[in-house]
Amino acid sequence: MTKAKMSFAQLKRIEKALASVPFAKLLQLELESVESGSATLALDVRKDLTQNHGILHGGAIASLIDTATAFAILSVIEPKERVTTVDLTISYLRPVSKGRLRAVARVVRAGRRLFVVSAEVYSGEKLATTALSTYIRV
Repeated sequence: MTKAKMSFAQLKRIEKALASVPFAKLLQLELESVESGSATLALDVRKDLTQNHGILHGGAIASLIDTATAFAILSVIEPKERVTTVDLTISYLRPVSKGRLRAVARVVRAGRRLFVVSAEVYSGEKLATTALSTYIRV
C-alpha cells in the first residue's frame, strides 16, 4: 500500500475504517493504495456478487466506488471530522463478469462543507465505470 503525503493518524484511520466496516468485509474490499486526496480499492468478481446473468451486480460496483471515494476524503480531513454521502452518480460503461476491479478515487474539490470526488473503475486495463460523488461534513 502506498502511504505518501498523509499523516500517521489519517493512515491509521483509513486502515481502521476498512477493518471495521462490516459491509466492506462482506464484499472483501481491499485497500491497494492511499495518498493525500486519493485512494484505490479493489474487488474480486465472485459468483455471489453477480446478478442472474452472471454480470457483477451494479450495487457491488457502487459500494466499491462509495468506499473508495470516502477513503479519498478520509485522507485529507482531520481525524475527528466525519463525512457522509450526499449523492453518487454512476455511469456503467461495460459489463464485468470476471477478474478484479480497481476503483481509483480522487478528491476534485474539498470545500468547507462539501467534497466532490471522482472515481474510475477498471477491469484489467479497461475503463468499466465512472462516477462523481458529493459528500458533506457532518
